[in-house]
Amino acid sequence: MRTLAALGLAATLTLAACGGNDAAAPQKKSELSLYNDKGAWSKYFDGMGALSKQQISLSMKPVGYTDSAQYQAFIKASFRTDVKPDLFTWQTGGMLEEIVKQKQVADTTAVWQEAIKAGDLPQDLAPYYTVGGKQYCVPLNVAYWGMFYNMPVFEKHGVKPPTTWEELIKAADTLKKAGVTPFYHTSVLFSFVWFEQLMAGMDPDLYDRLSTGKAKYTDPGVVAVMDKWKELIDAGYFVNAGDKTDPADLLKTGKTAMVSFGTFFNTSMTTRSMAPGKDYGFFVIPNVNTSLPKTSVIFESGPLCALDKAADPEASMKYLKWWTSAGAQEKWASSRGDVSANPKVTVKDEALNSITKDAGSGKYRLVNRYFEATPPPILSAALDGFGKFVSDTSTTKEVLETIQKAADEYWSTHQ
Repeated sequence: MRTLAALGLAATLTLAACGGNDAAAPQKKSELSLYNDKGAWSKYFDGMGALSKQQISLSMKPVGYTDSAQYQAFIKASFRTDVKPDLFTWQTGGMLEEIVKQKQVADTTAVWQEAIKAGDLPQDLAPYYTVGGKQYCVPLNVAYWGMFYNMPVFEKHGVKPPTTWEELIKAADTLKKAGVTPFYHTSVLFSFVWFEQLMAGMDPDLYDRLSTGKAKYTDPGVVAVMDKWKELIDAGYFVNAGDKTDPADLLKTGKTAMVSFGTFFNTSMTTRSMAPGKDYGFFVIPNVNTSLPKTSVIFESGPLCALDKAADPEASMKYLKWWTSAGAQEKWASSRGDVSANPKVTVKDEALNSITKDAGSGKYRLVNRYFEATPPPILSAALDGFGKFVSDTSTTKEVLETIQKAADEYWSTHQ
């Protein structure tokens, strides 16, 4: 995010070297390009492209990026050129609202209405895709955040999946005394994970107010969250925040017993030949505040979008409609070992099926992931701030004041 200006030039140069669609020359397409920031998922996208060709006579070719900032720069640059993706992945929240207001994204209200009526999309998901009373894009994926854990490590040290915050801390103490680092965290992109989890489990109403500018990062409740986070870090429960080792490798080797991530992390386990229910498990993280009526579960959904001025609008909409169907989602979910936005779809992993059903039944309070809930300018400051904090817990006051300064600037013109 901080290097978008520089990346914009690179993206422009890249455009000159890539083939693309001429928006001025409408054409009927038999293959669509799907630009995405999930380069590691190329084989899964390839599988979907083959299936769509078979089922709706419309294939799809993925073009994957692995650098999020570079990807965002490319997509935004493509809006101003004749080189445009047929389909592209994005984010909900402020980032989706931004490009909708620029009139770059196709209205998918009709797709949503039909899918909800057919039972292929839940009504509860629609608000995340709604801007100005209309829906845009469809769910590429959904994810519920919880704790992945190494089952053999838990069994070796007599630790069971906790159902209360007290049990979680007791488990962390047991593991730490045995020489096993309880938790993973990082100082880079996902530096927000423990902030959002602690705040959702301590005061989810404050979390919601913070995301809409109705609370300040310097408020006592936010300071209390940072104090709790500091307590956990200072207790030695986390790996070195600067460790660049993939968290999936840390979990597999048992160097870290638990990793907080979205259900999509399941793919990282299965690609490392780890078996759910044997090598690793998953549990919902208990609330810190035991008086809350429901356990808070962090939730996210990533959009799959079509351009407002697509080269072949009919083909793009046809693909998005197909994507939400059970036939497509069975393949998409099972290939990655992850959950689906389509309620009709089940996966083999019992723990993931359980959280999907429970979340859909209203058992949990779903809390929008911080990355999507927070406006981009504030998010950028927060990611930097949290990254600094996990490396030096004495910086709480400085970090919160810096984030609030960015929040004040943003909300002064967006309320």
